[in-house]
Amino acid sequence: EVQLVESGGGLVSPGGSLRLSCAASGFAFDVEAMSWVRQAPGKGLEWVASINWNSGSTFYADSVQGRFIVSRDNTKHTIDLQMDSLKPDDTAVYYCNRPNAFWDWGQGTQVTVSP
Repeated sequence: EVQLVESGGGLVSPGGSLRLSCAASGFAFDVEAMSWVRQAPGKGLEWVASINWNSGSTFYADSVQGRFIVSRDNTKHTIDLQMDSLKPDDTAVYYCNRPNAFWDWGQGTQVTVSP
């Protein structure tokens, strides 16, 4: 069965950094693109970043461009999101997601950016 397990969230001050990780299993991870999405309190889902199957291409939302970096390790079946220069508007629950099966969700990991 498909499992997506996000981790690495926490409380950080504005300007700080966090590194999120998602452990994926139950599907052919190494031939699929993966994405990070987030949901801020009271808001809808927002796409954050995507990475293709072999790390050859990455894409970012304008709101995080230049601050976040998405990466993957196909031997470990993980994707990471390095988040730098965090802002209060980055506060959200962060999820990894399969664009090819967007209905599969993990538990998410909470990121809170606050003084």
